[in-house]
Amino acid sequence: MFTTSLGDGVKVKSRRGIRNTKTAFVCISVLGLLSLLSLWLAFTSSPESGAFRSLSFRLFPPVPARVRTQRKAVLDRCKYIKSPAGPPSDFTLRTQSDRFVSGTKPVLLTNAKIWTGERNGTEVIFGDVLLDKGLVRAVGYIPLRVLREAGQELQVYDAQSAWVTPGLVDLHSHIGVQSAPHLAGAMDTNSRKAPILPWLRSIDGLNTHDASYELAIAGGVTTAQILPGSANNIGGQAFVIKLRQTAERSPTSKILEPPYTLNGTHFDHGLTPRWRHMKHACGENPSRVYSQTRMDSAWEFRHAYDEARKIKEAQDLFCAKAEDGRWDELNLEHFPDDLQWESLVDVLRGKVKVNVHCYEAVDLDAIVRLSQDFRFPVASFHHAGETYLVPDLLKKTWGGTPSIALFASNFRKKREAYRGSEFAPRILAGHKIPVVMKSDHPVVNSRYLLYEAAQAHYYGLHPALALASVTTTPADAAGMGHRIGRIREGYDADLVIWDSHPLALSATPKQVYIDGIPQLSAPSVSSKPLSFQDVPETPDFDREAAETVAYEGLPPLTPRARRSGDVIFTNVRSVYTGLSNLGYEELGENKQMKSVLVSNGSVTCVAAGSACLSSVLELAERPEEELAIVDLMGGSLTPGLTTFGSPLGLVEIRLESSTNDGTVYDSLSGDVPSIVGGDEAVIRAVDGLQFGGRNALLAYRAGVTQAITPPSGSGFFLGTSTAFASGATGALERGAIVSAEVALHVRVSRSFTPSVSTQIAVLRRLVFSAPEVDLALDDVSGLRHADASAFARVRKGELPLVVHVENADIMSTLLSLKAEYETRTGNSLRLTFVGASEAHLIAHEIGLAGVSVVITPSRPFPGSWDQRRILPGPPLTNENAITTLLEHGVNVAIGVVDESSARNTRFDIAWAALESHGKIGEKQAITLATTNLERALGLKTSAMGDIVAYRNGGILDMTSKVVGVVSSTRRVVDLF
Repeated sequence: MFTTSLGDGVKVKSRRGIRNTKTAFVCISVLGLLSLLSLWLAFTSSPESGAFRSLSFRLFPPVPARVRTQRKAVLDRCKYIKSPAGPPSDFTLRTQSDRFVSGTKPVLLTNAKIWTGERNGTEVIFGDVLLDKGLVRAVGYIPLRVLREAGQELQVYDAQSAWVTPGLVDLHSHIGVQSAPHLAGAMDTNSRKAPILPWLRSIDGLNTHDASYELAIAGGVTTAQILPGSANNIGGQAFVIKLRQTAERSPTSKILEPPYTLNGTHFDHGLTPRWRHMKHACGENPSRVYSQTRMDSAWEFRHAYDEARKIKEAQDLFCAKAEDGRWDELNLEHFPDDLQWESLVDVLRGKVKVNVHCYEAVDLDAIVRLSQDFRFPVASFHHAGETYLVPDLLKKTWGGTPSIALFASNFRKKREAYRGSEFAPRILAGHKIPVVMKSDHPVVNSRYLLYEAAQAHYYGLHPALALASVTTTPADAAGMGHRIGRIREGYDADLVIWDSHPLALSATPKQVYIDGIPQLSAPSVSSKPLSFQDVPETPDFDREAAETVAYEGLPPLTPRARRSGDVIFTNVRSVYTGLSNLGYEELGENKQMKSVLVSNGSVTCVAAGSACLSSVLELAERPEEELAIVDLMGGSLTPGLTTFGSPLGLVEIRLESSTNDGTVYDSLSGDVPSIVGGDEAVIRAVDGLQFGGRNALLAYRAGVTQAITPPSGSGFFLGTSTAFASGATGALERGAIVSAEVALHVRVSRSFTPSVSTQIAVLRRLVFSAPEVDLALDDVSGLRHADASAFARVRKGELPLVVHVENADIMSTLLSLKAEYETRTGNSLRLTFVGASEAHLIAHEIGLAGVSVVITPSRPFPGSWDQRRILPGPPLTNENAITTLLEHGVNVAIGVVDESSARNTRFDIAWAALESHGKIGEKQAITLATTNLERALGLKTSAMGDIVAYRNGGILDMTSKVVGVVSSTRRVVDLF
């Protein structure tokens, strides 16, 4: 090597030296390669070449097969966790459903009006549907060749122009985990171990014997997402199931596309991941259960997701090393995982459909920020009472705008639900946000899921979107839109044949198919009017919807105007002539409409055309513009309805004690303070009434002008009910209190202690031994003296004894008590059963005893053991409880359980008529919530009660809208 000194000890190579060095390096390298090549040729060409191979294996040892297998498994798993969830690429090529049951015969539905769910819900095809091997094989025109391929066992069902839709999809249900009847041994909705429980799974508590499966199918529901409850911030994993029974009879066999992780990590990671599902909840429920605030909930969420993030990042680092072949860096490391948090890690990977129970803007905002912080999508917000007020916030959710799953009218039980609105579906749809109507079964009986959609349509949701809200939209939100929710070739053979247009009131399945298997063995369907085959027209609620947003969910509900003078109703198709006999004059299509003059709350003129208007103008000698003229557009004037059964007037927000009258003392459950009157105390509901509540005013605006309410309590002795005007502004207003004391109420049930036999013993003692006291009326108020014994008045037949009872055996005992009392005393015991789910079993005996029955609610559900033997009505049975009792001469009425349901009373009586096979006409239907109810509870009916004005239809029509109430008692006309 040649170097040159630069002084100070610094030396550098000369240019000549560098060139010589490079030359030498190249020469040596070439010689080395030639030597290796010659050795390779020598060894490989000789018989001893194996020695060379042995030498090379020692220098570069091969990876053992076991290690190669392990590494491949790691790489497959890494690929799997990064793969998006959804159907495999060849899913649409399937020729047989994975749920196909061998031996299921192909079915050809002919002559059907098929709502396919396609083209944004606007496509309707008149034609046929072929079901084969658990799939929809063809839709519309079906070539003869395809029919021949179906084979000789093809069954033909002539739909006779009936509507056919996809099977309904309930996005929010607790069927199987909150079973009917309610028994402690089958309550698996919520765990209360901790607020964060993503490792729990609803399938592990799914009861296959829930009576609700059959009922839900009878309502057209074929698929449901079974969610854990909302007691926890993260309640656990949910599962989508088909409702039909399987040969295996197991929960697992019901699952639609069970995630491969269901049974751990030992599965083929080369498969396409399936969607998983999870329940979150924010707001009042977890706060109440764990005594935490919203701030606590937000931290619980963030902490949980941070734990999942750490695992995800560790997995990503591990996989990066594996995919780069840096196995030496992994050494003996195992794939980072944690059984408790793995589902939440999948949320962060976008492979879980997250369903969030969330009402208010404050909670919605917290979840949206959480999704942005940890970058995960939200599939749907549930209940979501204030979503219609914050549409722009919803659109900020990471990964896209969630679907919004709503109730139609079940609001105001909690503060966070107080601003819920019937107009939310239409408002959200107007912002291009997907709308789902759901049941939250058993909060709303899943059997009536379609009714939720019908109500949403009534209040303004487009019919295509209303039908989509229980079919295509929830299917898409659950990640199952590739196989259910539409009638399309290759989709699951889940569909429903309806007796009327699906959005018509009381639409009932004529047959339901799940996986191509008919579910109704002998369906019974009541004949409906021909007009029910058309899409129902709906009223104009534009002003009300706009006001709802403007007033942030609390628009004024008082009348727009209150007239004490003359009001003219024009274009009236039908007019009632009195409550006592419910006389009507019906005007046919070819007859001239009538006008009706109301003066100071009383009808003074009914005449054809504008005769009443001309008459009043002549008599009063005043210009027309001074009159209030209301065009009913072919509407009707009909009696105001009465609601009973809920704590309307005593309760405003159920879960906010400061807004309610409270619960009465019960002498069987504990000592009643002596200052109250001890065990003989009788509480009067009238003393706790509050007026102007939103549920009461909404009922008033829906034609329910009167309410009868007993004291609130869950024990044996309740007290005396009161009747009041739902539209009154205060107790001192004229006509506000219709009757201070209506009836005496007790409850007999197995749902509380002591025993039923003890409850009957106490009732017998009170009936037979009540002290005789002075029953004089107060000269000023007309009210009984406070020290008058209610049971003494029951003994004299002056006050009805109303027993809240469900079970037929208990009712039989009460009938015996009544007979014994009347035999021994010669007095009549006015007895009424309320609730009465099993009354049909002893309808004949009830009729002979002269006992009235108030079916509450009007459409039964076997919620408790005492209610388990219901008569469900069409399509499962030809008769229901109402028609059965009427046939035996029983005075029958209907009631509601929830105060928010009072507004739907007119739809309830219409439903009773529509499924009665013509046995209940319009007049008799009206009596179910007027004269029959008042007779059952002992309220004397006035000769001229309130009159309700309906525009564009009658009281039983979902096309009509209440525009006014005429009150003869208060001498006013309220206009809305």
